Amino acid sequence: MAMRKNKSTKKPGPGSDSRCEILAPAGSMEKLKIVIRYGADAVYLGSNEFSLRAHAGNFTADEIEQATIYCHRHGVKLYVTVNIFAHNRDLADLENHLAILQNCGVDGLIIADSGVLRIARRIAPEIPLHVSTQANVTNLESALFWQDQGTSRVNLARELGLEEIREICTNCDIETEVFVHGALCISYSGRCLLSLYLTGRDSNQGDCAHPCRYSYSLLEEKRQGEFFPVEEDSRGTYILNSKDLCLLDRLAELVQSGVTAFKIEGRMKGVYYAGGIVRIYRAALDYLLKIKREKPGEPIILPERFRGEIEKLGTRGYTENFFDHLPAREDMLYQGARVSHRYLPVAVTAENGRDPSILVRHPLEPGERLEYLGDGLENIAFTIEVLEDERGRALSRAMPGNQVRMRSSPPLSFRKHSLIRKVA
Repeated sequence: MAMRKNKSTKKPGPGSDSRCEILAPAGSMEKLKIVIRYGADAVYLGSNEFSLRAHAGNFTADEIEQATIYCHRHGVKLYVTVNIFAHNRDLADLENHLAILQNCGVDGLIIADSGVLRIARRIAPEIPLHVSTQANVTNLESALFWQDQGTSRVNLARELGLEEIREICTNCDIETEVFVHGALCISYSGRCLLSLYLTGRDSNQGDCAHPCRYSYSLLEEKRQGEFFPVEEDSRGTYILNSKDLCLLDRLAELVQSGVTAFKIEGRMKGVYYAGGIVRIYRAALDYLLKIKREKPGEPIILPERFRGEIEKLGTRGYTENFFDHLPAREDMLYQGARVSHRYLPVAVTAENGRDPSILVRHPLEPGERLEYLGDGLENIAFTIEVLEDERGRALSRAMPGNQVRMRSSPPLSFRKHSLIRKVA
C-alpha cells in the first residue's frame, strides 16, 4: 500500500473552494460504516492501547487493518489516536504498536505527547502526524512550533474564538482542524484530574469516569452523612455539566477562515447520533459550498431545516462555546445530564434495495410508522407492512439484536448501513 512522507505541504488559503474534510468518530466497525455511508471524508478511531477513550469500542490491530482497507475502498482516510500522556511504563509496547499501524497503511496518527511524537517519527516516519486537541494549541506560535516539528495537521483548542482561528489558519502552512460538534469537557482542552481524584480513573490515560456529568450535593465536615442539596430544581444540580458544542450555524465562517477539517466528537456515542450528526454536517457543508459557487459574495445562512434535524438527535443542549465570547451560565446544563428528545433509533439496514434485511435496535411491530434517513436531509416516512425471520415466517414483533426482513409501504429502495427511526 502506498505511503506518504510525513511532511508539511502548503494548504489552501482562507476562502479556498477546496473541499473541507468532515472527520467523523468511529467507536466500532458498525459506526465506521454508517458515518462513511452518510458522507464522512475521514474517520478517526482508537486502538485498545494508547487512546484517550478506554471505554469506547476500540479496535484491535486486525480490526484496524480491516477498517483501513474498508475506508480506502470507499475513498475515505483513516486516522488512529495515539494521544495518551505517556509514562515510562507505556513506552515499552509503543514501538511495536506504531510499526503495526504503519504496516496497516493508516493515513495519520493523532498525537498529544511530544515523546510519543518523537518515537513515531523514528518508528513510523511515513505516517503523517496530527497534533491532538490535548496538546492545547491556543495560539499561532504554538501552531508554528508543531509545524517546525514536521507535523501535518494541528487540532486547534476548543477554547479559541473565530478571530483566533482565522489568524492561525492565515499564518501557518500546516492543516488546521476544529471540533464543530459534540461533548465538551469542562476542563482545559480535556486535561482533567477530577476523574482521577474522585474515582481513581485517569482521564489522561483514557479512563475518564465523566464526573462533570454527575449531580452533586454539599457535605459539611461536622455533619457526616447529612447531605444538603445544591439545587436549581428538584432534580438537583449538575454544576459541571456543559451543553454540547454545535457550530453548525458557523460553518460558512469556518470555511472562509481556511480551516481544513471539521471534527465531530462521539467515539462513545451510539450509531444513531454519530451517523445522524455526520449526515447533517455533510448536507450543510455541501449546501454552503454550492451557494458559495452560485452566489459568490452573498452572506450564507443555513435554512432552518438543518437546525431542526439537529434537535432530533440525543443531546445536552447546544452552545457555540468560545466562538464569539467566553462561555457563560447559559452554556451550562444544570437541570440534568441530558435534554430529552422525541426520536428513537430503531434499526440499521443490512443491505441495499427493497424489502431489506435490517438489524433491529428497538422493538418493532408491523403497522408502525417509521422514518428512513436518506441522502442529504431527505427523511422518508413509511409503514412496516411485514416483518419476517430468516426462514420467511411472519413476525408479530422483532426484538433488539434480531436481524429480520422488512417490507415497507410504500415500497422503498434502501441503502445499506442506513438509519431508521421513529417518534418515541
